[in-house]
Amino acid sequence: MREVQLSPLDLLPQQDLREKILDLVLRGVPAGTHSAAKAHLQSFRQELLAANVENVKVVVFGGGTGLSNIIGGDSRLASWTQKPFNGLKEIFPQTRSVVCITDNGGSTGELLKDLPIVAVGDMRHVLLSSIQLVNLQKRYNIDPMEAAEVASILAEVFNWRFTGPLERNHPDFLSIEAKLRHLPRAFEQFLQSLFNYLFSDQRLATTLQRSHCFGNLLLAAVVYREIDQGMTNVDLARNQKVLHKALFSGLNVMAQAIGAGERAVLPCTSTPAQLRVLYTNGVEITGEHKLGAAKRGFPVESVQVDYCDTVRIYEEVLDDIRDADIIILAPGSLYSSIIPVFKVPGLASAVRNNRKALKILVSNLWVQAGETDLSIADPERKFHVSDMIRAYEKNIPGGTGGLFNEVLCISLKDIPASVLQKYAVEGKIPIFLDRDQLTEQSYIPVECGVYSLDALAERGVIQHDPGTLALAIKGLYNGRSCFSDTLKELEYRPEPLPTRYQLQEGMHIQPFQRYIGIMERLDNLNISFIGGNSHVDEGALKSTIGEILLDHPIIPLSHLDYFEGLHCIDPKYWNRDQRWDNVFSFFDPDDKCIKIRGDQVLIRQKLEVALMIAFGESLLGDYAKEKVIKKVEIDQICLGRVYHLFLREKKKRVCFLSHEQLCTFLSLARMCSTNDENHYTRLVNNGEGFTPPGLFMGLMYAWYIDNRFASHIEYKMSVMKINQTDLIPEQLKMAERRRKMIEFFKEVVFSTL
Repeated sequence: MREVQLSPLDLLPQQDLREKILDLVLRGVPAGTHSAAKAHLQSFRQELLAANVENVKVVVFGGGTGLSNIIGGDSRLASWTQKPFNGLKEIFPQTRSVVCITDNGGSTGELLKDLPIVAVGDMRHVLLSSIQLVNLQKRYNIDPMEAAEVASILAEVFNWRFTGPLERNHPDFLSIEAKLRHLPRAFEQFLQSLFNYLFSDQRLATTLQRSHCFGNLLLAAVVYREIDQGMTNVDLARNQKVLHKALFSGLNVMAQAIGAGERAVLPCTSTPAQLRVLYTNGVEITGEHKLGAAKRGFPVESVQVDYCDTVRIYEEVLDDIRDADIIILAPGSLYSSIIPVFKVPGLASAVRNNRKALKILVSNLWVQAGETDLSIADPERKFHVSDMIRAYEKNIPGGTGGLFNEVLCISLKDIPASVLQKYAVEGKIPIFLDRDQLTEQSYIPVECGVYSLDALAERGVIQHDPGTLALAIKGLYNGRSCFSDTLKELEYRPEPLPTRYQLQEGMHIQPFQRYIGIMERLDNLNISFIGGNSHVDEGALKSTIGEILLDHPIIPLSHLDYFEGLHCIDPKYWNRDQRWDNVFSFFDPDDKCIKIRGDQVLIRQKLEVALMIAFGESLLGDYAKEKVIKKVEIDQICLGRVYHLFLREKKKRVCFLSHEQLCTFLSLARMCSTNDENHYTRLVNNGEGFTPPGLFMGLMYAWYIDNRFASHIEYKMSVMKINQTDLIPEQLKMAERRRKMIEFFKEVVFSTL
């Protein structure tokens, strides 16, 4: 026992040295510590906190909410104005954010319909959270109380959401405008100039008719001010180099004006892009907002990013990464935050090539519907931190090696059980830390109390506390010499240094260009109201259809070429037999028009389902020459019916599918081929229903786009979730047929090639 030597740190209860240091930094010396050890621990803590980090360069990657919260608090919350200047930016003034740009929902989605720019919503969010007290004081010569008032007014202006159109003389707009008079004169003039510009640049006129978050419009205005007004939006869509420069200049002008600082917030790329998500059942969807809304019931297999032009990275972003002392991966949506950022060619290798920086992954707190509610490793259990890292490893080019070492996780030990129980009742479950799994993968889990005590006390919620998290990172940075010898750098494949511009294959059109294409087709669409519904505004109906189509980027524009009109039929004149289904739309090959029961067009959700089913049917076109149902009788006993399908001759057929593709579909739809290549049959048992190929095509089309649209198909597909066994061979055949059908729709129907 005389040979045992203890350090004062050994008296702290945590096992890991990093966790000991962070607990000491965040909580202080534990009560009851021996006086001799207490003095050493207090001295060590003071040294960790006193070390100056004002010139330490920090780069943070992420999306909107998680990134903004750790930078300086969630600026969309009303409580943010009480502490607008804390967080990473307070302790590390040289903090710069690199933001994901694949968001396509809300106000950002509305903006993308009219302007050929990247998503700006998350950048707006992070910019506001990045304002610094010292910058405001220096720029406008104001005291801290005046700076706090500026932050409060900015929050109101940037976060103001209105229902369009935006009108100059509207009382709400006048109220927002009046708030500018309480700002420093130079700041007031700057924002007033943006207000005026919004109404003077005709390129922004269309988007002012929509509902928006006003801060997004201000960002659009500050960017468009940098561009010659002689260039139209169509011109800009074809000349992304101009927008590349304008976005950089505009964001920096805004960042410095609001006190965030030069290059405080930049996009991971200036190239418009969209997210593409593949589920383990083979279904692939497009659009970030669909990821959260989808209820697929299967884990995410992988994600890809489709770029709309040459991928451009700002050289300044690469410089900041190269010079960074600390690199942080912020918490956020697993598949729509960090992963899309590192899909940008060159960014991951730029991080790996910086071998001197402290690299930290801040783990998410809660399971997120559509993204982390199911584990791909084991769908039967809940999501673990190792699952999150496994998703990064699989989806980030080159894997996770060299991107981060420490994994900072929230400690739930001191959170009241009643709070966790409340979350559980609401369906919110923590992402569990599986420490051994992380250690085996050579990552270092660091568990500490970085949640907000104020948020827990005031609102009963658990979230990262910006100030506490910043202190924890400061403790890790200043204490890194204590554990540098324990750090094992993960191996990774060497990559070439990134270039600013990289051409990507398989580029996609921008939402702006897609919306133009949709509306051009709808402008030529003949809409008729048969027997009633004449009170429905045709222009408004076309606009709604356009919104629906844009909401489903997976639908190729070519699918709109297979019907020529839309007939809305009054329910009194609707003569379809609904005994077997509740489908209130169909495609009529005789006049190439979609028919919808009139009451379905009055509610968007019902209209959407009806359109998707009819769109799918229209792709088959006039493939059928004749359909006949004949009874099967033996000894005057009816045993069932045979459905005969006779195909139109190839040369006379108008169909989205080639002959071979059509034959494949019919086989998957359980139609039996005969000696005649244009003749198919299907035996139906007596008393049973039957979904003919045309309707089945429509239902599958709707289900693939959103499985909530076709519960009938969702029921059929449920066989893929059953644990399969060789004891039931028919089940295996059925599941394989469903899998092949999904693959057919992915590779043939919704292929963009």
